[in-house]
Amino acid sequence: MAKALKDFVTEARGRIREIDPDSAEEMLGEREDVLILDVREPDEFAMGHIPGAVNVPRGILESAADPEYKNPHPVLCRARERPILLYCKSGGRSAMATATLQEMGFEEVYNIAGGAAVWIGDDCTWEGELKEDV
Repeated sequence: MAKALKDFVTEARGRIREIDPDSAEEMLGEREDVLILDVREPDEFAMGHIPGAVNVPRGILESAADPEYKNPHPVLCRARERPILLYCKSGGRSAMATATLQEMGFEEVYNIAGGAAVWIGDDCTWEGELKEDV
């Protein structure tokens, strides 16, 4: 039987660690080495994001994370031993991205459960807006 997107997300969630927005914000306050990775598209990121987040769209994650690729992301490819908090709008893309980074050998990666929508709903720090149609 063919898989739907929800199947991929469900499988990823079964292999990853998720963290609620309040715990993620607490981690950000306690640890200086946390990398916040926004895996939404650049136009979504430009509308608003978690302060200090780095934008690496899900579609280029593997090449951006691979230090042996010809044009890796200068921060992400060197973050294998740093804690990384990933998010997207609702948590699906970032769940799959979290699973991918784990498979690539990143040691401490967490998906922010519910993504930006829950982050904002919990009144966590945000720069800009989150558009409903994106």
